[in-house]
Amino acid sequence: MRQKQTDRAVARTHVSASRSSLAAAIGVLALAFAGIAPALAQTSDLVSKKAFRVCADPANLPMSDRSGHGFENKIAELMASKLGLPLEYTWFPMATGFVRKTLQANACDVVMGYAQGDELVLNTNHYYTSAYVLIVPSKSALAGVTTLADPLLKDKRIGVVAGTPPATHMARNGLLPKARGYHLMVDRRYEDPADEMLADLEAGVIDAAILWGPIGAPLAKASHPDLKVTPLLSEPTPPKLFYRITMGVRQGEKVWERKLNSLIRRNQSEIDAILTKAGVPLLNDMGTAPLEASN
Repeated sequence: MRQKQTDRAVARTHVSASRSSLAAAIGVLALAFAGIAPALAQTSDLVSKKAFRVCADPANLPMSDRSGHGFENKIAELMASKLGLPLEYTWFPMATGFVRKTLQANACDVVMGYAQGDELVLNTNHYYTSAYVLIVPSKSALAGVTTLADPLLKDKRIGVVAGTPPATHMARNGLLPKARGYHLMVDRRYEDPADEMLADLEAGVIDAAILWGPIGAPLAKASHPDLKVTPLLSEPTPPKLFYRITMGVRQGEKVWERKLNSLIRRNQSEIDAILTKAGVPLLNDMGTAPLEASN
């Protein structure tokens, strides 16, 4: 997704380079040879037993904010209630240094809404799959477009977050000359590229907008009813435009990861309901069709 758009982008979409710790690896290996690694695997001194401690952006609606109105806030509330623990937040902008200054600093124990595959964290099982979306005025000639290769997009002014995967597809289809770029890594307390892009779309500054679905679709649902949102599911070449979204925990926290996996599995229907109510486009695991079509 700012992503929470994922390649995070999400998008937010929103993926950082792997940073393994050689010292930690050697330490665990030594314990294993000493025959006490199994005992180590059963404990986690860093995960709080007194609260469900979440790392989150304080101004990242529709995902999270200090008031608790974001859909990730609601999912965090659900997880805390199932654990029987109070919910506590460590707030930090979802920008450069987020994981290092929150999760890795042991200020909190889980990041909500983290793209699968980022090695800065240990990913839980994914709890939803979504994709980038094309947003256009519902009454425009572009309302039926489902792919960036559509000839109707030629010579159109398309808003896109710079550096995100859709920009590669736009370049391949010759759509960049008239494109309007918006910033990726920002502190949304002071700059809001997604809202700015949708405002530009309604004002006619651009003809179409491309956003990470869990950001763009809920914003359109809440404040822009005259816009049509279409998940981009038909791009035939890389990079992919869909991502599986997990909770991120510290590397090595396998017990905590398994506990969260169990919570996700047992409460998936309630998680889906929160996401659906917010307007997040939910897809099947392969990102090829809406979730309901896969059942």
